[in-house]
Amino acid sequence: MKKIDTLDELHAVYGTPGKAATEKVTARLTPAYAAWIERSRFCILITVGPEGTDGSPRGDDGPVVRILDPETLAMPDWKGNDRIDSLRNIVRDGRCSLMFMVPGSNNAMRVNADAVVTTDDALRESFSHNGLLPRSVIVFRIREVYSQCARAMMRSGLWAGEDQSAGLPTVGDMMRDATGGTFDGATYDAEWAARAARTMW
Repeated sequence: MKKIDTLDELHAVYGTPGKAATEKVTARLTPAYAAWIERSRFCILITVGPEGTDGSPRGDDGPVVRILDPETLAMPDWKGNDRIDSLRNIVRDGRCSLMFMVPGSNNAMRVNADAVVTTDDALRESFSHNGLLPRSVIVFRIREVYSQCARAMMRSGLWAGEDQSAGLPTVGDMMRDATGGTFDGATYDAEWAARAARTMW
């Protein structure tokens, strides 16, 4: 395998990006960028820490983040698996990235930011959902924001509407394999829907 070892070698392969790829980058939300992000109910949060990187899906029943101002976003940390990989990383290294998606759009929105985790009471209460509060809120200070080229979505046919989930292993199957067969995956799968309904927020 031929490995590329230097930036000069890499740039020789890829050349110079076009004008549209560089001039779209801003240090704050433009009106168009803000309108796009406000429509997104799902994003991927990428963080980095001493153990490496982490990618976490984040979703909500409305906008996945709240725009506090053109340079600041806030995301409630709703119920999950309590691994808190992303939060542990942010506490130790605030550098992070977000990729926002909207079903049906072949574009995505990318944000690079510095983040903090807060338990500020007023901010947590502002995200109240049926009387429940997030345990913490992630606040992102935007460093860069820009739209992502549509080619990846187009190549994959991500929003084509075709259900490709038939025959996929369940989480119970995965847990059984990961534990060498000691985990009761069938029971986990059977109980999951009711458990998720009780612990969504």
